[in-house]
Amino acid sequence: MGLDPGHVTDPDLGLPRTLALRVLGNGVVPQQAAAALRLLLCPYRW
Repeated sequence: MGLDPGHVTDPDLGLPRTLALRVLGNGVVPQQAAAALRLLLCPYRW
């Protein structure tokens, strides 16, 4: 997903597996968000 290793699986966070999966499921993939912004801001360039 382009996130840092341990983004939700770091033991220091103490997240149960179900909550970690929910966090990942509701997250926005950073690369997709960046691509969407590029397309919206510069539509004729692409």
